Amino acid sequence: MHEKLDVLAVAAHPDDAEICVGGTLLTLARAGKRCGIVDLTRGEMGTRGTRADRDHETSAANAVMRLALRANLELPDGRIEATIDARERLADLIRRHAPDVVLAHHLEDLHPDHAAAGRIAREAWYLSGLARLAELAGDVPARRPKRLYHFMGHVTFEPTFVVDIGPVWEEKLALVRCYASQLAPAHAKDEGRHFLFGADILQRMETRARFYGERIGARFGEPLLARGPLPCFDPLLVRDTGDR
Repeated sequence: MHEKLDVLAVAAHPDDAEICVGGTLLTLARAGKRCGIVDLTRGEMGTRGTRADRDHETSAANAVMRLALRANLELPDGRIEATIDARERLADLIRRHAPDVVLAHHLEDLHPDHAAAGRIAREAWYLSGLARLAELAGDVPARRPKRLYHFMGHVTFEPTFVVDIGPVWEEKLALVRCYASQLAPAHAKDEGRHFLFGADILQRMETRARFYGERIGARFGEPLLARGPLPCFDPLLVRDTGDR
């Protein structure tokens, strides 16, 4: 028997969900929601860190987040493709854990693995609700999550909404610091081979969080994008941050 989740984040590599949407997951977990992450790869092709390093760091991050689920589809790092097998395996996992919301990479992220992971997540989200496909896949009925939101990585966008992560900011920093191999200072040998050469990942993360937090009157924020408008049945429930 698989336990139901409230939210499932789909990430290309270990640390992607933590960096991009870790504050949102921490906020939800603090509110008693059951959150999970499925990584599509082990991150074994990364410029820094071995597979063993990444596995150890992921275990440390899990302890900080108190996740209800951490899974891995074991797809080849650096070569993620939106194949029928990949999307159907993820669709099966979605049906079994029945999250209400799926969080995923943006479809136009600069990193090919991220963009492919976003496409796999979107297609699996849709396929999870097809009854005939569910019957062919096994004994779990069709269940499509209510919402799919994209988080921000290497591409920026105008968000549908921004999550206030100010109350959990220090926890998010501790969470991302679990991935020490990815935060190591850049070396000259990395130049030209790594997109983040010379950049402080924590500093970039804070700059973005402060920018989007300021837009909603908060200290820190994480932007999310919905594919289409969200319904609102009571306009009074939408919080006004004032003229900004």
